[in-house]
Amino acid sequence: MTTALITGSTAGIGAAFARRLAADGHDLVLVARDTKRLREQATELHDRHGIEAEVLTADLAADAGIEAVAARLGDRRRPVDLLVNNAGFGNKGRYLEVSLADELRMLKVHCEAVLRLTSAATEAMRDRGRGGVVNVASVAAFVPRGTYGASKAWVVQFTQGVARDLAGSGVRLMALCPGFVRTEFHERAGMGTDNIPGWMWLDADKVVASALHDLARGRTLSIPDPRYKALMGAAKLVPRRMLGGLSSRTGRKYGPQ
Repeated sequence: MTTALITGSTAGIGAAFARRLAADGHDLVLVARDTKRLREQATELHDRHGIEAEVLTADLAADAGIEAVAARLGDRRRPVDLLVNNAGFGNKGRYLEVSLADELRMLKVHCEAVLRLTSAATEAMRDRGRGGVVNVASVAAFVPRGTYGASKAWVVQFTQGVARDLAGSGVRLMALCPGFVRTEFHERAGMGTDNIPGWMWLDADKVVASALHDLARGRTLSIPDPRYKALMGAAKLVPRRMLGGLSSRTGRKYGPQ
């Protein structure tokens, strides 16, 4: 039996990863800020699937939270075989409408935490000769669209670069880039979703199933739906300047900054 650590495990894609991995028989380390929700989630998954679910309360926007999770990942007595860096959020508002403190907090969670936790996990995994990391990004990584898209672009480039550096070590890394997924993401950011077309929505459980399939195949990038694969393919054909204008208008209408 192997162990997976999931950040942002109590909602959305993180919760879907927890459900699927528990159903597949993996023990879990569940990481989020809300201890009550973590304990409820751990109890439910243990009772339903008979796995062990450890709770780790941590705020990845703070050094202490990152350090606590990194220490757990580096514990050689209790190895973690799969890390899912899922924690993240969006800020409502255009650039300069969002406070610098909130922008820096996003970068802390999306970039610094991902760097430090991936480093802690892969060092231990490389020594064992096996392991995997899924860093959750977004299709926003592929279009010029403010701080959110820029942070997710960093996640994609970082993940694929590390995957190349660790090739042959037994450690797999993959960036997961979904589109709109039915989660608490937009509600928490105070963003309306009524104007998002129905065809653009993805199911979190299906996103996770596709991601795990791609990870098993050794892919370093997963766009888990044919619709978004087609959109991203078309985006490569659009001139960069035109794409910037389109993504800006679309982002103001549908997504985070």
